Parts: sequence; C-alpha cells; structure tokens
Amino acid sequence: MEKEATVNEKNYYSRLDTFIRKNYPEIKLGAIYSLIRKGFVKVNEKRVKKNNYILEIGDIVKIILDEDKLEELSRPAQPSLKARPVSFDIIYEDKDLLVINKPAKVSVHPGSKEEMATIIEGVIHYSRGEFEPHLVHRLDKLTSGVMVVAKNKQTARELTELIKSRETKKYYLTLLVGNLNKKSGELVSMVYGKAARLKYNLKKKFDLFGDKYSLVEIELYTGRKHQIRVQFADLGFPIAGDDNHGDKKRNKLLRKNYGLKRIFLHASKISFDYNNHHYDFSAPLSEDLQIVLDKLEKSTKRN
Repeated sequence: MEKEATVNEKNYYSRLDTFIRKNYPEIKLGAIYSLIRKGFVKVNEKRVKKNNYILEIGDIVKIILDEDKLEELSRPAQPSLKARPVSFDIIYEDKDLLVINKPAKVSVHPGSKEEMATIIEGVIHYSRGEFEPHLVHRLDKLTSGVMVVAKNKQTARELTELIKSRETKKYYLTLLVGNLNKKSGELVSMVYGKAARLKYNLKKKFDLFGDKYSLVEIELYTGRKHQIRVQFADLGFPIAGDDNHGDKKRNKLLRKNYGLKRIFLHASKISFDYNNHHYDFSAPLSEDLQIVLDKLEKSTKRN
C-alpha cells in the first residue's frame, strides 16, 4: 500500500518528518520517525532515511507499507489496560480460545473517556495472569451476545485472518420496526463508503394495534461499523431502540410500554474451522431482550 503526496505551496514544510506529520496527522509521531529510519519513505522514488531531509516544491513523497501495519501505526495510543472485574457468562474455553456471552452496555475496549470496566479488562481479571487475551472481533457497547477472545498472539493472528478472509459465519437477532414482507432476502449496499452485505430470514411478526415489528435472523458477511443498523434503516425498517437511525417516537413507546432500554441487537451465533476443528458457538438471547419479546407476544395475542 502507498500513501503519496506531491509537495506544493499549500502543503509545504521543509523537513520530511514535519511534512509527513502535518499532511498525515493520523500517523503517530514516533511511527513517522520509525518509517523514515527503516526506509519505508521515498522522495522522488529514492528511499530517504533522514528525518531532517529538506524537501522542495514538486517533490513526490511516498510512504510504502503493508495496509494492516500502517493502520496499526496510525491508531491512537490505547489507554493502559487494567484487571477489573466484569460479569459475563463463559460459553467455551480451551488453551487457545475463550468464548463469552457479552452483556449489553459494556464496551469491549477502553476509550479515551471510558470509565467503566470493559470486556478486555474483565477477561484480564478472569485470566489471573495465566494467559494474555486478545480481541479478534468487536461488538458495539449496546450489543449483547457471543464473542471470541484469543488466549495467545498466534491464535489471535490466525483468527483475525479467518475473519478478514470471511471464513467465519456470524449471526445476529434483531427486531425491526415495520412489517417486513419478504421471508428472506439479501442486502448489498455501501455503508460509509464501503461495500456491505448481509442475508436475513424473518422469524416472527408482531402486530400491536397497527404498530408492526419483525424479528429477523441475520447472517453478516461483512463487518462494517453499524452495518446492520444502516442497511435496514436505509431499507425503511430501522432496528427497534436505535435512536440514531430509527424512529425515536416508536422507541419511546417501546421503552415505556415494553421495557426496551437499548438497541434490540444480539450476536446469536458464530462458527468457523480452526486447527482441524469445526466450532459452533451460540449465546441465548439476553434476558432484557427476551422480556421485551414476551411482552410483545402477549400484546399481539390480545390484539
């Protein structure tokens, strides 16, 4: 992968390191020095290994690096991780894998403003120093369900590659606002500029005095950020409880009458082949969402 920029009057800075820092602010300063020192930066097709190399108008600056490595170098520094207790159910565990049922309203990793304990910190606490946990995929803070954690770096690398090559199958349960007419279908569209694909199967419908809802199972082929929310909202069937992409008025009624206090999205299953074994893991629907479904069922029968 290459990042390329031509030096002009608008973006000009004389020193090479300063030019990269100003024009690629997402790359950490320490990473810039490392890239130059290790020969990953070219000026006019020649490798330059001096931070203070003086540029001229018209020079072409290239950063040449593997996309994953460049993304890693561009990532902001992560807050230090602590061992902090977090309550979660363990679905499966062996020497390489820990599979948990992630509770809703718990972030998987600390952010700059995160004060509550997170999933990764909870797993560190659970490990008691016996293994080094690595997240290989993520779930949004308000999403519950099955989540796989690698217990060593090698497993993390291999599972991450499985996910990137789409050799894993991920399934979700969600409640959509509206009467979904098709029993099954496929959605292919762009989400925030990236191609996104999923398939869905209608599981059940609820009719609450004219307000209709559809429970669907989703097989996710691509893992774009907020993909499920965006694709179904674009289709006209936003996820229940999603105020950002959905119907705030309906969501308010669902909170008041049926106790839905978050987005109705649950990671129900994940399957993959690893180390000559086939793994199928599932997480039962979280109690808070099951209560909502039970109340919807009762109201539908009374209707």
